[in-house]
Amino acid sequence: MPALIAARAVRDLLKGQFQKMVLARKTDDELERLAELRSFGVLDSAPDPAFDEVVELLASLLEVPVALISLVDEQRQWFKARFGMEPGQTPLEQSICAHAILSEDILEIEDTMLDLRSADNPLCCGTISKMRFYAGAPLITRSGHCIGTLCVLDEKPRKLTVQQRKLLKVMAGQVMRQLDLQRALHNKEVLREEIDHRVKNSLQTVASTIRLYRARSNEAETRDALDAIARRVDSVSQLHAELNLTSKMHFVRLDTYLSRVATLLQRHAPAEVDFEVDVPRIEVESRVAASIGVVANEFAANAMKYAFHEGDPKPVIRFELRETGVNRIQFTCRDNGSGPEPGSTLDALASSALGARLLEAAVSQVGGTVVERREPGGYVLEAELPVDPAADSAITPAELPRAAPAAE
Repeated sequence: MPALIAARAVRDLLKGQFQKMVLARKTDDELERLAELRSFGVLDSAPDPAFDEVVELLASLLEVPVALISLVDEQRQWFKARFGMEPGQTPLEQSICAHAILSEDILEIEDTMLDLRSADNPLCCGTISKMRFYAGAPLITRSGHCIGTLCVLDEKPRKLTVQQRKLLKVMAGQVMRQLDLQRALHNKEVLREEIDHRVKNSLQTVASTIRLYRARSNEAETRDALDAIARRVDSVSQLHAELNLTSKMHFVRLDTYLSRVATLLQRHAPAEVDFEVDVPRIEVESRVAASIGVVANEFAANAMKYAFHEGDPKPVIRFELRETGVNRIQFTCRDNGSGPEPGSTLDALASSALGARLLEAAVSQVGGTVVERREPGGYVLEAELPVDPAADSAITPAELPRAAPAAE
């Protein structure tokens, strides 16, 4: 009791000399500091378990009733995470953290009633609560700005040990690294959306230009060439859409990608033609996906042009895929058409020299091969491809699929 009476006497003396508690001065680079704070996009954001766990753990380890991640804004301090504190923010004049951000070291006030910066603070003097101890480690950005603190408060005076001060500082560093990571991910997403928008616009412009030139052309060969180019642009558009939906920027899920390609082909196909896709959930390198898109587009275009005739069964174009070994897949295209008219030298891919060259080039560029043949039920194309061309060089001979032994 004597110590408490003495503390109150000192507080009353301080209050008599200062009508208001000492407010924190603004930092010398306040405008830059505020801009840095807002660049994190975290103010007024939803609770985050990653930060909530930090304050809860810190309160437990230091045996304090209150732990906060406090961000010092222009007119307030806002708590990204709080343990043991009800309000989600307080006015700046009630912020001890506003003093703590003026230094790169921990601010520790062993008895808030004996310090000019806190003696008249409603959080300390009993108006709102009776916090008699404060320790805050600054949250310092890579550019050197202090945007807030990781702080703890107690209802009784105390002093942190060396180990406790180190723990507070280390955990503040972890909070800052988490904030940095979230900002980087946010900025990456913003950039990705901007790139996505520009690529979409560019592809649409190219597609519109191709359609315009095709409409003006009277040469069948020119129109066929422009159609082949348009199909390649469509394939790239679908690949871009699929890449934009995944966090793995160099790998594409073939089941969803080929479903997109088939949907696009169905829109441009005669109403009687059906498309079937039988592809397992498998991811391939984006260049391989692009090659498969070209194969699917060219096969479908040529099948719709030459394979089906009146009296044939209902036209069906089917895409299948299976794994054939280490880093190897086989993409198969089938139609159930009767093929070119009797006596014609044309067949599915021979019908378009440009289309055939596009297809063969696309497959060979990723280390694949193409075989094609006519079967009683229609035409078949098989493309053998790697899952990831870069991984082929890392496969040892022992890992390669072995042929079955010949029967004696």
